[in-house]
Amino acid sequence: MEEEREKDHQALLNPGEENEMEVFGYQTQKLRRVLFLVTSVLTCGVLPLLFYWKPQWRVWAYCIPCSLQEADTVLLRTTDEFQRYMRKKVICLYLSTLKIPISKNTEEPLVADCHSVINKAVLKPELKFRCIQVQKIRYVWNNLEKKFQKVGLLEDSNSCYDIHHTFGLGLTTEEQEIRRLVCGPNAIEVEIQPIWKLLVKQVLNPFYVFQAFTLTLWLSQGYIEYSVAIIILSVLSIVLSVYDLRQQSVKLHNLVEDHNKVQVKITVKGKGLQELESRLLVPGDVLILPGKLSLPCDAVLIDGSCVVNEGMLTGESIPVTKTPLPHAENTTAWKSHSLEDYRKHVLFCGTEVIQVKPSGQGSVRAVVLQTGYNTAKGDLVRSILYPRPLNFKLYNDAFKFIVSLAFLGIMGFFYALGVYMYHGASLQDTMAMALLLLTVAVPPVLPAALTTGIVYAQRRLKKRGIFCISPQRINMCGQINLVCFDKTGTLTEDGLDLWGTVPTVDNCFQEVHSFTSGKALPWGPQCAAMASCHSLILLDGTIQGDPLDLKMFEGTAWIIEDCNADYYELGISDSNVIIKPGPKASQSPVEAIIVLRQFPFSSSLQRMSVVAQLAGEDHFHVYMKGAPEMLARFCRPETVPKNFPKELRNYTVQGFRVIALAHKVLKMEKLSEVQSLTREHVESELTFLGLLIMENRLKKETKPVLKELNEARIRTVMITGDNLQTAITVAKNSEMVPRGSQVILVEANEPEEFAPASVTWQLVENQENGPGKNDTHINIGNSSVPVEEKGSCYHFAMSGKSYQVILQHFNSLLPKILVNGTIFARMSPGQKSSLVEEFQKLNYYVGMCGDGANDCGALKMAHAGISLSEQEASVASPFTSKTTNIECVPHLIKEGRAALVSSFGVFKYLTMYGIIQFIGTSLLYWQLQLFGNYQYLMQDVAITLMVCLTMSATHAYPKLAPYRPSGQLLSPPLLLSVVLNTCFNCIVLVCAFLLLKQQPWYCEVYRYSKCFLDSQSNFSTNVSLSRNRTGNGALVPGSVLSFESTTLWPITTINCITTAFIFSKGKPFRKPIYTNYIFSFLLASALGLTIFLQFSDFQDIYRGMEFVPTVTSWRVSVLVAALTQFCVAFFVEDAILQNRALWLWIKKEFGIYSKSQYRIWQRKLAKDPTWPPTNRTDYSGDGRNGFYINQGFESSEQIPKEKLNLGGQTTEQHFWTRL
Repeated sequence: MEEEREKDHQALLNPGEENEMEVFGYQTQKLRRVLFLVTSVLTCGVLPLLFYWKPQWRVWAYCIPCSLQEADTVLLRTTDEFQRYMRKKVICLYLSTLKIPISKNTEEPLVADCHSVINKAVLKPELKFRCIQVQKIRYVWNNLEKKFQKVGLLEDSNSCYDIHHTFGLGLTTEEQEIRRLVCGPNAIEVEIQPIWKLLVKQVLNPFYVFQAFTLTLWLSQGYIEYSVAIIILSVLSIVLSVYDLRQQSVKLHNLVEDHNKVQVKITVKGKGLQELESRLLVPGDVLILPGKLSLPCDAVLIDGSCVVNEGMLTGESIPVTKTPLPHAENTTAWKSHSLEDYRKHVLFCGTEVIQVKPSGQGSVRAVVLQTGYNTAKGDLVRSILYPRPLNFKLYNDAFKFIVSLAFLGIMGFFYALGVYMYHGASLQDTMAMALLLLTVAVPPVLPAALTTGIVYAQRRLKKRGIFCISPQRINMCGQINLVCFDKTGTLTEDGLDLWGTVPTVDNCFQEVHSFTSGKALPWGPQCAAMASCHSLILLDGTIQGDPLDLKMFEGTAWIIEDCNADYYELGISDSNVIIKPGPKASQSPVEAIIVLRQFPFSSSLQRMSVVAQLAGEDHFHVYMKGAPEMLARFCRPETVPKNFPKELRNYTVQGFRVIALAHKVLKMEKLSEVQSLTREHVESELTFLGLLIMENRLKKETKPVLKELNEARIRTVMITGDNLQTAITVAKNSEMVPRGSQVILVEANEPEEFAPASVTWQLVENQENGPGKNDTHINIGNSSVPVEEKGSCYHFAMSGKSYQVILQHFNSLLPKILVNGTIFARMSPGQKSSLVEEFQKLNYYVGMCGDGANDCGALKMAHAGISLSEQEASVASPFTSKTTNIECVPHLIKEGRAALVSSFGVFKYLTMYGIIQFIGTSLLYWQLQLFGNYQYLMQDVAITLMVCLTMSATHAYPKLAPYRPSGQLLSPPLLLSVVLNTCFNCIVLVCAFLLLKQQPWYCEVYRYSKCFLDSQSNFSTNVSLSRNRTGNGALVPGSVLSFESTTLWPITTINCITTAFIFSKGKPFRKPIYTNYIFSFLLASALGLTIFLQFSDFQDIYRGMEFVPTVTSWRVSVLVAALTQFCVAFFVEDAILQNRALWLWIKKEFGIYSKSQYRIWQRKLAKDPTWPPTNRTDYSGDGRNGFYINQGFESSEQIPKEKLNLGGQTTEQHFWTRL
């Protein structure tokens, strides 16, 4: 019963998605709410403030748990590592507000779509919906399945048949009204936040609340100048933050506002066409595409085809052809209907329709799939409005550090209470001074100082053409130790050059036709395939499309022509592409090729095909192009040359991009039959035509950048959609795989009827084929990697297909492969994201650099995604580079390291500054004394504030060091640094305090004020030294004027200056300190001014700084003590704590090793004699069926002795024998 109640009380929202949350049901109790209001008044607003910071406390305070079915309030908790809470009210929507008749019969569905959650969510006879709004998305309560579900979209369970027949004719007016009420408007509305609301949010930040408390206390104690300085800085900081947030809000609002005001035409069932504003669209509406249009929603194409520009989503501003959803009778969900990528049927919100191609006489139509924030553009805007919090250890450690400083302050609070109560001070004065010491430990300038390093780094990156939309990630870049690169357009030149074609005749490859010879490509099926099999369009007289298609088409010297009246007579519509020979083309018996049907290229399918008609012929042709390995599967085996694998390898190992071409004649004569053809029918029984060879050159910057990263011990990995052999060659040519290293090809196969999944390991070797000519080929002999060359000398290479099989069937093997995996080819966009995530699971800090086309997911997933695209899709990536080569990667890492080291330096400095002031103030409290107003002001504003704002301005060191800076604040060197510096300061200050009392001229100034004034008659001071002995020394000037404060102030001030110098480390991550001119000048000036103030004998200075004159020898002693402490601290910091070699030796001696997963695997594999495997096949299974078990992963005790003897080819024979 208890379990049932718990199950009803909570549920999952968006299960399995990135924004998955737990949702809990609660009911508000009136009595609890009244108690909360009374307590809020009694605590002067402290309780509501706590509940503002912790919304879960508010819910727990005045609500009781209940089932979600009865809840009026829900508490949501994210399922990620951050476990963030948010509170939402349950809203009720009533259909009775609509002016349409609605049946209250529970058996009668509200909407025609049987899959719709609307039918399951309505409560009859009340005609009520219960819903919540979370991060701009509306969820309704599903009464049948007892969970909250998204509305504003068509369910994925709809089949192709459902979409065509349920929605093909449009929705009725009544259904539109119901959907508008439940789904809400089709609008991506970004509210421009009012300035007062932004101000309140900023001011209610916990730190600013603490700061307000601190400043109130300081002002009450007369610390006017410093308090005013901090108030000005805080106000300036808040105003700048509010201005920045307001500007972002306005920019985002303007970016999406036009989207909500598009006029569109839809088909209404029984009423025909209707024009309306796009915000009134609902899922299921049939949208008419007239021509050029910015799409206001996500829609699936059901009739006709069109060309769209998806630059906003993909970063590639090239036309993409969309085809209609096929008419299929089966009940399979439409997204998984066929092998084809479903995105080829979907028009995404925010993309531009640039050309429509009606099929027959009708218009181009699409069914609205998703509206508002459920759309692709809405999702993009939501990711900006609600960014995923960064899980960077630095920020977690920083919080712990601040808490520890706060605890130090609390200790000081109780110390001050004890001292002042012992001396009999009044309760009011005691509390005031105790609270004052509490605030000294936590420096108010801390948050501003920590962000300055990031701001400086961001500015320097901007100068190098690298733009950042997530500044907090700059510090993360300092920890990057693995960078993934896309190949085409990133490592290699974006454009491909035609090198030649290798035609086939009678199942044999012919002589290469070279494009560099200047001869025109001779007419034939291969020429026809190159001229017609592409997705190029003619837009405003210019041919536009994929760069590869463009190069291939240019090689034929044919031209694209607009459809004119002559072709209409042949039954050709203006949506068909007409291709004719150009003036430079070779002689052709064909006047034109008309492309009648197109099955677009998809990176998951790795192919495209067209149905075309040659002018003057009454039959049709199919032309196909794609990845050679893929295309060969669709050709008749007798047409594929026997030496096809060898010929293909011959070109791919030289780094060429190879595309295969195929053709067949269709046995049909009617044009109408062509439109009903399925892709499966078209792409079968083809004749292999030959290979098209394209050259993809390395960018000149690639090799030196990869070398620089390699020298810095940053791993580089290639993730590409290209051929595996081409990728291996590019990796070798670019020296991503260093010379002399072995490449092991990992090929995994899915389980078949009688065989389990298998992994084959093949060694790729270099062999000399003549003088100075290296040719890479696969050798399946008995070679293996020599034991002495183990470690980083071998690199695994695999295809996306193999990666997927290993992920599913050999998951325990995956980490071992990834530790040395360098080349991943034929990877789909989803696989790229998955691979980046798997690397992150091994505790790598991953950078991803791509051109933004198929890399959007991986760019978002990586710790630092760098897009080389200038398109709008760069919003998917935290960093965007204007220079389209990988030189930006080392620049970003250098700046990240500099910013990280600066953050650590500033943090250490401010921690020490708080501790130094705390120790000095605590010593003075012993005698109920304080530093003077201007003494604090000099330390806080003239030194600390100026130093903090300029300390991080030091530029990054031009050379990448072969190791990373520490990413942990709570690391032994840093903690020791703070602890030892605290000890040094404590020793010097306490010794100075005690030695002062031993001096013959020392006296307690306030006790002997008359005697003291007589002896110092040459000084005229207006400071009153009278004091009631039982009163609070802090409340009269006499408590400031003392030998103690005059002695301790120069020491603490010089310590603040020297600490800043010690913690401003330069090489190896930053340039030397002297290159930061402003910082160096400020330090030198502050030191000079402090020494001047200490040794000057001007009465105005003494009066202003509230000093007591002392003998010169004592002043010299104080200066020597401070400088001695500096020398000791500098030596300890530089020679011991920052001595990397010493720490490595200590770790080795004490057996301390990195706990990162990849390091653990590296150590395991180094001891494994069977790793890396070469020239053998492993099978999935548990060993009981005689399957091979990976010896490198399982311990030898678990493997029978007879199985340990199996290896290489013997394993395969053994397996088949057992079967």
